[in-house]
Amino acid sequence: MMGIDFERADSGFSDDLRIAATGAVRGLSQLVLRADVSGMPLEWIDYKEAARLYTQEQVAYTCGTRLYTLVGGVNALSGRRTVLEINSIVATVGHTGNPGSTRHDYVPPLNNQTLFRRDAHICLYCGLRFATRELSRDHVRPFSQGGLDTWTNVVTACRRCNNQKASRTPEQARMQLVAVPFTPTYAEYIFLKGRRVLADQMEYLLAHFPRSSPLHARIQRWLS
Repeated sequence: MMGIDFERADSGFSDDLRIAATGAVRGLSQLVLRADVSGMPLEWIDYKEAARLYTQEQVAYTCGTRLYTLVGGVNALSGRRTVLEINSIVATVGHTGNPGSTRHDYVPPLNNQTLFRRDAHICLYCGLRFATRELSRDHVRPFSQGGLDTWTNVVTACRRCNNQKASRTPEQARMQLVAVPFTPTYAEYIFLKGRRVLADQMEYLLAHFPRSSPLHARIQRWLS
C-alpha cells in the first residue's frame, strides 16, 4: 500500500518523507483513522478497538481501503462464521471527544516528536534534514528574553545550530529561519501523531487542513 512511514522518518530514513509503496501494513500494526459521524478526524485506533466499534454497532460508515478481514467464531443459531472487514477510515456515532471541534482556541500539546514532524525533521536554521536523535527544540525568543514554550516560538534545530544560536534571538545570532513556526490544527495534530499514514488517510486528513497551512502544501506535493 502507498503511504508515509513516520517511524522510519524519525529514525533518519529521509527517503520515507514522501508517498511510496513502503509495505505500510505490517501484520496487524497499521492503525485505523477514526472520525466522528460528521467526518471530523478524532484519533488513531488499533484493529482491536476498531473491531469493538464494529461489533457494538458504533460504526456509521467507512472510507478508504480495506485493511483487515477478521474471522471469528461460528454462530450457533445461524451456523455462519463471523467476519469483520475493517477499513482504513471509520466514522463513528456518539460523543466525539474532539476538542478541536468544540473549542476554537484549542492548542495541541507540544512535544518534540510532533514538533520535529511538523518541520519535516529539517533544522530551520541550516535547512538540512536529520534523524530525531540529532535534533533539538529551539526557542526562537529564548526564555531569558521572555520567550515562551509555545508552538509559534519553537522550531526544530540541529544540535550544532542550537549551540551556535545559544540564548539569543535569530537576529542577534545573525541566523535566519527558513520557515515560520506555526500551531497545528487538531486535524494536523492527528496527522503528525500517526505512525504509518496511508495515502487515503492522508487525503482524508488533508481535506480538514487550512489551505494556507504549510502542511497542506507539503502533503499536496507528496500526493502529486
